[in-house]
Amino acid sequence: MAIVCLPAQGQRIVLGISRIFILAIAILGSAPAISHAADRVPPGNRNAEQPTIPGASVRRTKAGKTSFDLKYEKVRDLLRMDSALIGKIKKTAAAYGIAPIHMIGAIVGEHTYNVDAYDSLQSYYVKAASYAGNSFRFAYDGEGIADFLKRPEFANCNVFSDSYRLWTCREDVWQDRFRGKTVGGTSFPDNRFSAVFFQPFYAGQTFGLGQINPLTALMLSDLVADKSGYPKLDETDAAGVYKAIMDPDISLAYMAAVIRKSIDDYKSIADVDISSNPGVTATLFNIGSTQQRARALAAKRASGAAQWPEENYYGWLINDRLDELESLL
Repeated sequence: MAIVCLPAQGQRIVLGISRIFILAIAILGSAPAISHAADRVPPGNRNAEQPTIPGASVRRTKAGKTSFDLKYEKVRDLLRMDSALIGKIKKTAAAYGIAPIHMIGAIVGEHTYNVDAYDSLQSYYVKAASYAGNSFRFAYDGEGIADFLKRPEFANCNVFSDSYRLWTCREDVWQDRFRGKTVGGTSFPDNRFSAVFFQPFYAGQTFGLGQINPLTALMLSDLVADKSGYPKLDETDAAGVYKAIMDPDISLAYMAAVIRKSIDDYKSIADVDISSNPGVTATLFNIGSTQQRARALAAKRASGAAQWPEENYYGWLINDRLDELESLL
């Protein structure tokens, strides 16, 4: 092999190029790998017309001698007139890394289809205070939740230390082993875990500004404690759980946690980014079970049967009125 001798100036040029090349290799080698970006759900609704509104919501609204349009306008005006509440929503959303429009969508959806808004934020504080000091517990047919969870069927759940996986496991056990069955001489209703054990006042109802279910609050207790600093919830302290879901300040944190979890579930399970579609996050806020729904969507996408998650009647309204709702912020 021939050896080529370069003049001193040429050697310096080659040496300089070599150093740059080595430095580039070092930088590229130490740089983190580029992460895969999930498929972003397009804006707007997938359905041209609003999906059917459930009969229970229709009956509840008629019983109140009102309409969905009037309820929508009432909660919209509550938000428009209360700058302090909007400020709290923005602050809470920032803590959970979500756009505040997702929280606006959840509040508007709940108060349009499930409950009627109070006239002011102060009314929510007054309602929350009315529950303070009440003596009640989470139980069914005289069996408290703490004793119920000591049953051997729940033993495998005890390996989980985080609240979300722990309570998800317990809910799954209820669904598989207790719902609609007779176990140990006790006949259990064919109903959701949350409705049977966690709503001692009005079975099937949710409460407060965010309309959070007590079981949902227990699931997200760790996330809220980490992000917002509120005390972790205890299922044996029913009054404490109700304070969390009825006090507007704390309830906003749980709303944000629900939305944050749904976004994370769809991204990690279905490889879909729903963070830019408030109608989809509102839909999931309404129907829950985000992990199961994300798995179902992932299976459909893998088979080519479906591309995007679809909004229900509740989320459809949010996307349909999005410009108006964003103006509140």
